Amino acid sequence: MKTAIRYFLKRKLSPQAFEFIRYYVWFCSFYLPRLVASVFVRRAPKVQGFPGGSASDPLLRQLRAINVFAPTKMCRVMTRHGSDKGQGKHNYTAVYSALLGKFRDRPLLIFELGLGTNNPKLPSSMGVEGRPGASLRGWRELFPNALVCGADIDRDILFEEEWIKTFYCDQLDSDAIRDLWSQPVLRSGCDVIIDDGLHTFEGNTTFLDGSLEHLRPGGVYVIEDIENELIGKWHNHMESIYLKRFPNYEFAFVTLPNSTNECDNNMLIVRRRL
Repeated sequence: MKTAIRYFLKRKLSPQAFEFIRYYVWFCSFYLPRLVASVFVRRAPKVQGFPGGSASDPLLRQLRAINVFAPTKMCRVMTRHGSDKGQGKHNYTAVYSALLGKFRDRPLLIFELGLGTNNPKLPSSMGVEGRPGASLRGWRELFPNALVCGADIDRDILFEEEWIKTFYCDQLDSDAIRDLWSQPVLRSGCDVIIDDGLHTFEGNTTFLDGSLEHLRPGGVYVIEDIENELIGKWHNHMESIYLKRFPNYEFAFVTLPNSTNECDNNMLIVRRRL
């Protein structure tokens, strides 16, 4: 029934009107009840640090203090723009709000891999209803003094708007990753790097290998949508490779509780020490 109503409204209404109704329904049926309930309900993420994960580690302590059940302003903004980072399918915005909230007025350089292609022929497709660039526009609204950059393998969805620039990148191709970071606007590094691209172990590690050195001191690197079945593989990989290669970085693996029971509601978070 819900699918039929959604299809009917999308055919009859303008895109703007349809998106307004979609957001309004989500706001009333999900956001407001969650906001009230979060006064009494607390759900903490499961956080694994490397190596060991001492309770005194600043990054781990900050992550473990998050109530991922509680919606945030960032949740509203991302959902309104059509991103799935907010409460619902995922609840990444609770983490981003805690990690980045105090930097909202700073002139950051934010980069996100994966614009949200709607080409069904590509393995990273969001489906025909995907809204390319949704997260980038959300970051631009949330960080008004930041330059937001993005990249995707789908050249057809690349675009440029005020305070947003996008580039081509195949995250499985080391040469393409080097070409990406050679772009003049990206040469000085980024304060935030987010991998929301292919969502495979090979894709994530290839891009991480070629990109982590471009994270500025104090900056945050995040890999989203890591599947449950890959958690053990990631743990082994970090302990055997990344801790030796990048001793000046903090690593944390975060598993987020979620009411929709998504199998990929996991994040790798890296912060470069000052």
